Amino acid sequence: MTSVSIRPASRADAEVLATIQERASVAALAHIYPPERYPFPAWAVRERWQTFEGRVWLAAAGPEPVGLVGIAPPWLEGLYVDPEAWGSGAAGALHDHAVEALRAAGITMARLWVLEHNQRARRFYERRGWRPDGSTRIVPFPPHPTDVGYALPLGSEVVR
Repeated sequence: MTSVSIRPASRADAEVLATIQERASVAALAHIYPPERYPFPAWAVRERWQTFEGRVWLAAAGPEPVGLVGIAPPWLEGLYVDPEAWGSGAAGALHDHAVEALRAAGITMARLWVLEHNQRARRFYERRGWRPDGSTRIVPFPPHPTDVGYALPLGSEVVR
């Protein structure tokens, strides 16, 4: 495992955030959003990160950013790692950092949405103690897949 450093992101990092999210999403979600039918909405993602009202951090496993996590308490709003850094420990470090920030904000039950058919992400979260909370929603972007709600009780320790 590579040493991972985490730093706060700023609005000036919107392009880097959008690039990481695009690389991660295209690699992980092509079976849900085939890129030849549903091109990645880079402009919308860049705008989202430029106007995001929560907190965002970037992870680096070396000199360049390789991952990001955003929170808007009680929500973990997104966790993306460049596929070239999968297995580096960046995702776990970002997750733990976000959960600690939610806990520090006084949140006792963290929440997130994950695509129903994103098994890699679901396994990742479930290994860390997240559980489906019974809620679902339809994603507004075609082909309109289903998101599954997850919850994590925030006790005294992050599940690793």
